[in-house]
This record gives sequence, C-alpha cells and structure tokens, in this order.
Amino acid sequence: MKRQYVASMVIVVASTFVVGITLAAQDRFTLKAPNGIAYSEFKDYETWQAIAPSQPADAGGCGSAPPPGCIKVIAGNPAMIKAYKEGFPANGKPVPDGAMLAKIEWAKETLRPPVSAYEVTVPGKYIETTFMLKDSKRFPKTDGWGYASFRYDAKTDTFKAFGDGPEFANTCHACHTAFVKARDFVFTDYQKR
Repeated sequence: MKRQYVASMVIVVASTFVVGITLAAQDRFTLKAPNGIAYSEFKDYETWQAIAPSQPADAGGCGSAPPPGCIKVIAGNPAMIKAYKEGFPANGKPVPDGAMLAKIEWAKETLRPPVSAYEVTVPGKYIETTFMLKDSKRFPKTDGWGYASFRYDAKTDTFKAFGDGPEFANTCHACHTAFVKARDFVFTDYQKR
C-alpha cells in the first residue's frame, strides 16, 4: 500500500511540474495588441529581409530601453520589399495592402578587445518588436496602417502588448503623419547594397 501511495505521489508531482512548465512558457503568437492586431499575423518575421538599421540619438526613441539607447533593425515582408524594388517612395505610389514592416529592437551593448578586434556597438538585451501592417479596409482611421508593439520582459521571458486601448495606434500614427505623410507614412528607406 505504501509503495502505491509513493508511486501515486511521484506521478502527481511530476504531472504538476510538467503542467507548470507548460503554463509558464508563453506563446507570443497568441498575443494581440489592444487594436486587435495579432502577433501571429507576422509569423516568420524573423526571416524577412532587412531594410535598414536604425539607432536613435538618445534613449527617447527606444521603447522601454534605458539609456544609452538601442539598436533597431527594420525588416519587410515580400510585399514591402517588392514595393521598395519598384521604386517606393520615389515613385510616388502608396505601399500596397498586405505589406508589413517589423522593427526589432535591442539595448545597445559595447564590445571591446579582447572580445572584439575593436570597440563596436552591438545588439544586447532584446527589448521589443513593433509592427506596421498596410490594410486600407481594416485601418481607415490611420490611413490604412495598423500598428502593434510587443515588449519583452527578460526576467519572466514573456511579451506584453503595448497600449491601454485601441487608441494607442493614434499616437504611433501621429508621429508618422507629422514627418512622413508624403511617403505613405513610412520612415525607412531601402538603402543601396
């Protein structure tokens, strides 16, 4: 009888442990921004072609990064890359529906000899990924662009959608409207390579 009890307890404890690990692991692709944009809409963004890097002059343009700031890589899905190859933004055509941009952001880290041959700034701690999605029917109030940002917490290895409500996208779009309205609200150029 004692053996059965011990065996049963081992099974219960092991099952609880496995369920606990399963529940603790977060699937970021199940998350949604407050405006309804799902992380899953950008699945495989890690494989998209790089458009350009970006490094704000101060930490103010860096999601939740503390000083000394961040490094970003802007990548585009095939529809966005096609628009660039067809001459966007110089050709004056708008970005087509279905085009997507991902801005992947890390805190800056400096490597120095002997770790590196020379002093170099590289991506450090992962901070967040921000997305833009062109869908004129779905996002008419923001000129066809949807915005979503998912911040990463390294301590808990989890992501959290940025924004308290759907209106957070208006803040994103206000900045794009103020500076790059004539470029269909896209800041980044596809640089020669």
